[in-house]
Amino acid sequence: MSLFGVPCAPVPFVVGLFDTYPIGARLAVGEDSGFWVGNFGGLQDGVALLTNALLFSNIGTPIDGVRPVVRIPLRAITFVSQ
Repeated sequence: MSLFGVPCAPVPFVVGLFDTYPIGARLAVGEDSGFWVGNFGGLQDGVALLTNALLFSNIGTPIDGVRPVVRIPLRAITFVSQ
């Protein structure tokens, strides 16, 4: 797909899930293997950025320590909540 001769990639539907959240909002972002809870840092190059994030299993148990920055591919996101 190109726009005026410049190639562009389609925007994934999941990008719309982040429209109402300001930078710094505390979010839970789900993936198949669990979910991250951290501060929304924005969207960049097909990934959602969370800062000071902690990974939880699907049953709610923390898996690892807090990470300063987490990059979650948009294609892997199953839900976003505040």
